[in-house]
Amino acid sequence: MTAATVTHPLIIQGGMGVGVSNWVLAKAVSLRGHLGVVSGTCVDSLLVRRLQDGDIGGHVRRAMAAFPLPDVSGDVLMKYFLPEGRAPGEPYKEIPMYRQVVTRVREQLTVLASFVEVWLAKEGHDGVVGINLLTKVQMPNLATLYGAMLAGVDYVLMGAGIPKEIPGVLDR
Repeated sequence: MTAATVTHPLIIQGGMGVGVSNWVLAKAVSLRGHLGVVSGTCVDSLLVRRLQDGDIGGHVRRAMAAFPLPDVSGDVLMKYFLPEGRAPGEPYKEIPMYRQVVTRVREQLTVLASFVEVWLAKEGHDGVVGINLLTKVQMPNLATLYGAMLAGVDYVLMGAGIPKEIPGVLDR
């Protein structure tokens, strides 16, 4: 029996935080044959801010159109999208904080946001893309992972703790 040839990326990019380890950087790294990683922590806040800034280039809306629950995408667009962007100095509309009991709408926003970030990073190529989460920020992690998995994430990286429950969740 011969062993299978496994190719691993030489570079793993990531861990720089939301908005820095974003889909643009992850895609660029992945297109060069390495592991591009998006930050999944607070990615829901990033999504609604991009929408409130007018979604320059239409990238977020393009990814939202591919989301398997169009009602969720539509609701988020109606609530947060500003076609002309925010007025100078106007504050962002905030998203609800995670609480002990999470609403369905809040959870759906998190699923959608991670889907969008991973989908955009993977769009148009077959390179590998991962998502990085902080174990200590536990409440949104399952919803974030679900959205990333819907978008076809290849790797999950966890920091800031020991994610002992996560491998079992990913297997289901």
